[in-house]
Amino acid sequence: MDGSQKMLVRNVRVPVLFILAALTLGVRWAAASADVASGEVITRNNLDKLGELVSPGIRWCVERGLKIKVIPYRKIEWNREYREATERYANQVRLSADGRRLENYVAGLPFPHLDPSDPQVALKIMWNYDYKPFVTDDSDLRNFDADTGPLNKESGMTVERHYLLDHFRTLFYNGRLIVDPKPELPNPDRVRYKASMHPILEPFDLKGVGVTTIRYLDPDRQDDTWLYMPSLRRVRRLSSAQRSDALFGQDTDIDSYGGYAGQIPWFEWKFLGEREILASFHSENFPVRYCDGPGDFVFCDAWEKRKAWVVEGKPRLPQYAYGKRLLFIDQETFLIAYSDIFDRSGQLWKVWINQYAFRRQVTPNGIEYGDEMPFAPSITMVDLQLNHATRAALPSHRYPGEQGWYFNQGEKTGLTEEFFTIAHMIESAH
Repeated sequence: MDGSQKMLVRNVRVPVLFILAALTLGVRWAAASADVASGEVITRNNLDKLGELVSPGIRWCVERGLKIKVIPYRKIEWNREYREATERYANQVRLSADGRRLENYVAGLPFPHLDPSDPQVALKIMWNYDYKPFVTDDSDLRNFDADTGPLNKESGMTVERHYLLDHFRTLFYNGRLIVDPKPELPNPDRVRYKASMHPILEPFDLKGVGVTTIRYLDPDRQDDTWLYMPSLRRVRRLSSAQRSDALFGQDTDIDSYGGYAGQIPWFEWKFLGEREILASFHSENFPVRYCDGPGDFVFCDAWEKRKAWVVEGKPRLPQYAYGKRLLFIDQETFLIAYSDIFDRSGQLWKVWINQYAFRRQVTPNGIEYGDEMPFAPSITMVDLQLNHATRAALPSHRYPGEQGWYFNQGEKTGLTEEFFTIAHMIESAH
């Protein structure tokens, strides 16, 4: 290790092993003394100011055109129902002896008091992520689109394919706080949630395609995930490992949605420390405004300093595409700000970037919530090794005035259990 690397290890505020791993992987990690101030705009020209405030994957994006506008930190409060449920039930929640399931959980945050020295802290953070606040009953994301294509460091993304999708809905069966019945739907099959994305409207060769998933509370029961291909008139079942495979010619995979969408027991989790990071939780633009020029594969908007947990996950499934994930989890919301994803040889492969706009209302005619909710104007997933990206606008600019996201509305927005059946997925394709 040379002198500059020794100085780097002495000055960081995260575990030494984390930095050593980054150095071993050939990832450039800046000195901890670097900092940014509110009002600054960080570009490839003043990249060193970021220091360790972003992950290597985000740094790569800044080098290729992402611009970070720094704004003051704003606290995010939980909604009343979630706060009260946490106060009422958290003291009774326990991890099973093997850490693979929650015991005595009813609703709210399972583990509100985290101790970094607790040998099970990584698992507790991940269970908190699984039962995070705000969207406890259901969600309906509608009328969103995506582009995918190679990146050019000077001129931006070349769009190979454009996608338009109708609905991505999720229905939670336990931990419910807003919509009756609560805290649990009738649940003889012990379902955690059902999620379905269908139908795809564009491109033409994928018209009618859909994916639906059932996640179970039993960690030994694998997800039921089905993919419907109208051109083949066939429903194909995906294994848990195949959930990490890129679908539809995009860079995204089902298990990376939201930053991580797999079962908690599928991975071995390791706590890497607390970090102050830059993340986008109070974006100013809705719908998304993408960067100009070479950075047009990702949003350009407001970022703020926030405290995060850094957790490493290594898959237990031998056929899983990725070697590990690094999750940067916001301490207030337990939402993932971004996730660096590594291949099986330990090289940085992809980065998933979430953009949030916490507001009570995002469009003048949209639903006004009693508390700020996590509207997400966009996501981006970049394949750093192939220099390729997929960006999604949530909702699409083609639907002016559409709020895109509907939280905890139940049947008022047409979200019923029927939507998550294979029969509905097939019927909607016609």
